[in-house]
Amino acid sequence: MCGIFAIAAKPEAGLDGRGFRALVDRLFLLSETRGQEAAGLAVRTPKTIEIYKQAGRPSRMLKGPNYDAFWKDLADSDAAGTQVAVGHARLVTNGFQTLDANNQPVFAEGVAGVHNGIIVNNGDLRASHPDLPHRSDVDTEVLMGLVGRHRGTAQGDPKSGVARAFAEIEGAATVALLFDDADRLALATNTGTLYTARPAAGALLVAASERYILEEFLKSGPWKEKAAEVVQVPAGTGLDVDLASLDGNAFDLVGDGASRPVAATLGSRRDIVERIRTPDDLRRCTRCLLPSTFPMITFDADGVCSKCADYQKRTLLGREALEAAVAPHRRSNGRPDCIVAFSGGRDSSYGLHYVKEELGLNPVAFTYDWGMVTDIARRNQARLTGALGVEHAVRAADIPTKRRYIRKNLEAWLKAPKLGMIPLFMAGDKQFYYYARQLRKETGIDLVIFCAGNALEHTDFKTGFAGVRKEGGEKAILTDLPLSNKLQLAAYYGANYLANPRYLNASLFDSVWAFYESYLVPDDFLYLYRYIDWDERQIQQTLAQYNWEGAEDSATTWRIGDGTAAFYNYVYHTVAGFTENDTLRSNQIREGLIDRETALAMVQEENRPRFDAMQEYCQMVGVNFEEVLMTINGIPRLY
Repeated sequence: MCGIFAIAAKPEAGLDGRGFRALVDRLFLLSETRGQEAAGLAVRTPKTIEIYKQAGRPSRMLKGPNYDAFWKDLADSDAAGTQVAVGHARLVTNGFQTLDANNQPVFAEGVAGVHNGIIVNNGDLRASHPDLPHRSDVDTEVLMGLVGRHRGTAQGDPKSGVARAFAEIEGAATVALLFDDADRLALATNTGTLYTARPAAGALLVAASERYILEEFLKSGPWKEKAAEVVQVPAGTGLDVDLASLDGNAFDLVGDGASRPVAATLGSRRDIVERIRTPDDLRRCTRCLLPSTFPMITFDADGVCSKCADYQKRTLLGREALEAAVAPHRRSNGRPDCIVAFSGGRDSSYGLHYVKEELGLNPVAFTYDWGMVTDIARRNQARLTGALGVEHAVRAADIPTKRRYIRKNLEAWLKAPKLGMIPLFMAGDKQFYYYARQLRKETGIDLVIFCAGNALEHTDFKTGFAGVRKEGGEKAILTDLPLSNKLQLAAYYGANYLANPRYLNASLFDSVWAFYESYLVPDDFLYLYRYIDWDERQIQQTLAQYNWEGAEDSATTWRIGDGTAAFYNYVYHTVAGFTENDTLRSNQIREGLIDRETALAMVQEENRPRFDAMQEYCQMVGVNFEEVLMTINGIPRLY
């Protein structure tokens, strides 16, 4: 299973911070053979135990700028005494590695450590110790918590805490542990999957999961000509290591560890610092929610963002103008008099209701199914059309081909991820403009109503990441973009196609067609939410009358009908720290519809990863879910 290691170097080893890091990095690379899905490290400093971890291969983590910054911060601290680190190369057994809380090292009850193995009675232990920390899904958290609790009842003795914890668990466990208030390193195993060596004339202690790892490690370094003996820690045994001397005292894991009593050497308490930057750490506008990673954003002296400073409240055309716009198209003979673009999502579902029940028109609902319409959306389409008695016209794409196009573009993107290229994943649905025009010709119905274009939901950051600063104010409709912006977008996409030839695949014509339909063909549709107010509460209350279905894994009703949304919002949130939800809630704040505190609480729930939806997306397009998420989590953060 996972690979764990520990290394402790006394000053006599002659290692500066750079030299110590080099040894840690080598242990990571050697341990990667045991786990490539996440990596993490805990380093003991004079005042803290610093924890760094991320999803993805250890070798990728070592090359990342955030990892470099972690070590730079350590170098800036006052180094003194023995340098100590414990590390982990993860093979996932429970808990998604894409959530940092599920990766190791794990901290609980004053213990920071790494664990290899599976504790099979994890659920029972959580139930019998409900007061232990529960921030993650991994069994390691229970083990750390038990060690800390039992150690607390044994006057701080690490070995007693470890032994008592091992007495409660069922399954396999090999651990390396650091303590926030004791100058000790604890190593223990109930399987024998742990080896140690003491090179550099005993000034260095190294432990790893396999003999081979340590033997390879010892082939390099100043001690290579006098390689130390590699010794297995027997199953059912622990080592209590004094970090000042690196003397280790063995103890049995049977009983409470008191068979070979050793007093704990207590030092000053160290703060546990988890160096995992999250969107909660972002600098956000003091008025709305937009963070400093939002493209082209600036802040004034009061911390108010340029988006707030430039914002102009919505001016709706109104119900009277809407009535005037639809009046020439009304038919009194009972025949359909308008087409309503209908995805089955929240806005179009309410729009269909409004057109039929409020305006009194006789619509035909139109859906373009390009392969990413969710089952929830299809069920909601059935609910609304059935209850309203509305004809439903569907145009279906060659779905296997469309999904193959997505796969090819996604695979190209993963080779050189750029946030500005993410809209390419959704290019396949843009032909709905074309088929709406075709349906107009086929039916002789001139009035086509779209329920997109709600100004509160505009997501201009998508083009912002492509380097396009929108001219002429905020535009919620693609065709409203000024020509200069359209040319900028075309140039950006063209440059990336040339830089990454993988984009020059079978989807090219489909993508060019999508750009043409989105930006170049004149748009004469009627956009409902330019006339009427978009009131989220009213919309949801109305849809409840139809038993409209939400997603079980989402706190929002927005975008749940779009199979790509969970995926691309995860990318934006992981790399830039915000999603479409932040933009919607920020606009609601500016309109005075909600307060900032409420909005912030909402996006914290709405931005939670929708792993089931993402996994379904990957299955539909034919890519490996875990591999894709590991790549995404290895992209350097913008924060």
